[in-house]
Amino acid sequence: MAASGAARTQLRVGRLVKAHGLKGALKLELYTDDPDGRFVPGAVFTLQVPESSPWHGKTVTVREFRWMNSHPVVFLDGVEDRDAAESIVRAILWIDQDETAGAEDDAWYDHQLVGLEVVRDGDVIGRVVRVDHLPAQDLLIVKLSGDPDREVLVPFVAAIVPEVDVAAGRVVVTPPAGLFEELPGDDADEPRPAEGPAEDAATED
Repeated sequence: MAASGAARTQLRVGRLVKAHGLKGALKLELYTDDPDGRFVPGAVFTLQVPESSPWHGKTVTVREFRWMNSHPVVFLDGVEDRDAAESIVRAILWIDQDETAGAEDDAWYDHQLVGLEVVRDGDVIGRVVRVDHLPAQDLLIVKLSGDPDREVLVPFVAAIVPEVDVAAGRVVVTPPAGLFEELPGDDADEPRPAEGPAEDAATED
């Protein structure tokens, strides 16, 4: 989520994925390594919802957080029944920077990532131009140095982006083959002309 200034910078910590039970509980998809520390009673979150949602422009306050059958579940003030819970499903929860600064070593804000050089095997191959937040994972959108008209979608996971150094202005990538370039060998896969007796038979005709 892009920020308009330092005071408005926010960190995404979860998404409400499903109503649970009849008393307003909601199952969570977590984007934080410290859910028990984030979702304490009284914690306030900004909601990312469509403008058509009755929750647009509002915040929510945690009433209770618990684990049910290994699934994280949250109760929110003002969400007292299943109908209210259904109305807020798919909302993404954000928290202000000043409430989270320094709390997680592997969490960055979009404005910190955009503009970083992308380094592969010691060479700068492009630059991060934006961050896309998808339900399954985040993506770094990289504009390639040698082909500025092309953008590559890089999954923002440790296996592919093992190092983020904001101070040095770079991210290090170890992408799988084919992510940044077309794999060679397409021509080699084409069938070759027949050899031997079959070729002789063709010349006899």
